[in-house]
Amino acid sequence: SFVSASPVPEMLASSGLKARKIPGGYSIPFKRTKSNLGRRDAGGMRRAVSGESGLGDSSDFIYTIPVEIGGVVTAPQLDTGSSDLWVISDACTASSCNVAATETRYTMSTFNESGSSFTIRYGDGSGAFGPIGFDTTTVAGIAIQNQAFGAVNTTDAGSGVFGLGFPSVSQIQKAIIQDRTGWSSETDSDDFVTGTYQYGPLLARVAMTNALEMPMFAVELQRATIDVDGQDGILTVGTLPEGVDNSSLTWVPVRLYKPDEGGLRAPSFAPDEVYPLNWEIDIDGVFLDGERIADSSIPPNGVNPSGISALVDTGNSLLRGPYDVVDDILSSVANYDPVTNLAILPCDVPHTLAFQIGGKMFPVDPRDFIGEPSEDALTCVANKLVASDPPHLTSLFRWSLGDPFMKSNLVAFYYGNLTHPSVDPPRIGFLSTVPSNADILLEQAVADAKANGGTFDSTSVAAPTASAATATKITVSFGAASATQTSLAAGAASTDSNDGSSGS
Repeated sequence: SFVSASPVPEMLASSGLKARKIPGGYSIPFKRTKSNLGRRDAGGMRRAVSGESGLGDSSDFIYTIPVEIGGVVTAPQLDTGSSDLWVISDACTASSCNVAATETRYTMSTFNESGSSFTIRYGDGSGAFGPIGFDTTTVAGIAIQNQAFGAVNTTDAGSGVFGLGFPSVSQIQKAIIQDRTGWSSETDSDDFVTGTYQYGPLLARVAMTNALEMPMFAVELQRATIDVDGQDGILTVGTLPEGVDNSSLTWVPVRLYKPDEGGLRAPSFAPDEVYPLNWEIDIDGVFLDGERIADSSIPPNGVNPSGISALVDTGNSLLRGPYDVVDDILSSVANYDPVTNLAILPCDVPHTLAFQIGGKMFPVDPRDFIGEPSEDALTCVANKLVASDPPHLTSLFRWSLGDPFMKSNLVAFYYGNLTHPSVDPPRIGFLSTVPSNADILLEQAVADAKANGGTFDSTSVAAPTASAATATKITVSFGAASATQTSLAAGAASTDSNDGSSGS
């Protein structure tokens, strides 16, 4: 059912960076951009933003890559915390879409409409709405025919999102299948699970084709442009970044959700299967400066999850945790006012917040625990850690590990078998990238700023733009689904059975 052409490196013309074929998959640099919206503080208010200093972000940064949909190249934000691909369309107006007039828009004149529409809401309260359609969609060197996506005409969530999550939480897949089959989440999930092959999220569909060496992707966010000579991070698809071996990562299983926790009901052809909802993993504990912090005493809301888990989320610019634990952490290191969420502390005193995962410690660089220094380079604020909601239906996690964590750790996301997770379970791998002398680098940055009249080295970041994407591509052609659906119902593995923990 699949047709391929010989791939060549893809040029990102506006940035001078290359997306290229690497052994086992593809590698594409991120475009690191400043959000048009600004970061939300703990109270949900948008704050003015302005670039990045040597002590971490003072802007709400997003990470985008060029995605071509039907010949139109846009730059959606990568988001492991959601599963849907959407971009703004030329049906957006100044009042319906909170985006810049210069943003690239999908052209509705070529829209292949599905007859369905979708609405999605994100954790910060923003959202998007619009019709669902199909078109050939290309990311890096991989082109997928008839990919479902949203052509958004109403949004306050930016110009587009490329969701990398599981099909289980795809609002687009759910809307199409409900409209076409009458499927309800209250019944078995036969139509939904088999429908992933045709209507599922982009990378999930690629993972089902065996077109990749492994059904996975990896994210490596550099800490700051002033530290990495202008490079902003790498997304690899089908393999790990070059020079990184699977054996160097700590692999842990993704949490699976039972129906009474908000998960999918098992399909009739796989009655014992339990499916993932989120890129969520168990954590052993949270540590501050080497000492374990007491677990939260806040009860969950309507659920009874075992253990403590964390969502790993590229779409979150902050670290989020239980408000009692957050209060404990900030109160112990800073002059902290929980009402205003303002935590003031000396700039040159390093603090390390670390998460124990799979028995190993994965710290956040102390330079990314603080930010927005004062003019004298003496007083900083711990503004990367805020409170979150207690566990509830469909969201059993207490922690959300956003960009400060992911700039300190390479993270690999392995889909496994999307129809039969018991055959090849999903998992996440972690590799710390925090330098051993991070404390010294913090102290040196502060000393340099003091010597420079209180001014930290800094960099500014342009607003998001799409990059030209022209290439000869691998094309994955989806033909009639019946044969594939038959094999899925029989229990055939739909992905590479590599367990994601051996050498690639």
